[in-house]
Amino acid sequence: MSIEKKEAEKIEQLLTSMIEKKLRRYARETSSMPFLVRLIQDSRKVASYSFMHSISTSLGMSVYEEVSQIIAENRCEECFRKYDLGGALSKEQKSVIDNIILELRNKERQPDYQKETKLVLDASSKDGKQQKEGKIADFYMLRDGMEHFFEIKTVKPNIDVFTKTKTKLLEWVARRRKPVRAILAFPYNPYFPKPYERFTEQNLMQMGVDFLVGEDYWNFLGGENTLKDLLNIFDNVGKRWRDEILVKIEEVAKEKMENYQ
Repeated sequence: MSIEKKEAEKIEQLLTSMIEKKLRRYARETSSMPFLVRLIQDSRKVASYSFMHSISTSLGMSVYEEVSQIIAENRCEECFRKYDLGGALSKEQKSVIDNIILELRNKERQPDYQKETKLVLDASSKDGKQQKEGKIADFYMLRDGMEHFFEIKTVKPNIDVFTKTKTKLLEWVARRRKPVRAILAFPYNPYFPKPYERFTEQNLMQMGVDFLVGEDYWNFLGGENTLKDLLNIFDNVGKRWRDEILVKIEEVAKEKMENYQ
């Protein structure tokens, strides 16, 4: 087992706390979905959708980051969430990064993190200025003397998100002014068992290097079988809370949503 017992207990406590808060505090904001209700022909299912979406959003906002920290903290020198990289960016650095992005988008070059890093680090940092936007990494890990910065995103972003994230990753290299690992991470592969392939990725990332998906990400943090262990933990917590969750869904679904004026 890659995830140790104490780590599993921390993750279970985290998930339990999230579910408890959701069950206690959740109140449906949307009271009318007239088009969807008429298409689906089941007001109760449509009404309960908002609760499931709220849980999904909670996972995306913070839980994956906290789980990452729990898994990594005993396998690295240090790790933090919401890490401020600081640093300044020069006009030349930004120009080099913009050119890399343009060439990748136009398929005039293939993604190669090592070559891209060299180009960014070779650019002059003279007259750099502080830039507030884009300086926070969702998760940071120092392992074997190498800094790792992670952007953890929803698994089906549009092309603009991919482009902005790739730019941010290269800017992180420029901010640190030394070789680092800047990585876009997805907590799971929505196309499993097929490889992750999405038209919006558009030749921007080097899979397995600055782009880690699902098993590759979790196993990178915790070692072989980490994802398998993690899914078992989620499954155990889900079984424990199944009845309470179903009761809440029924409660949320009591209010009909057909009416619209």
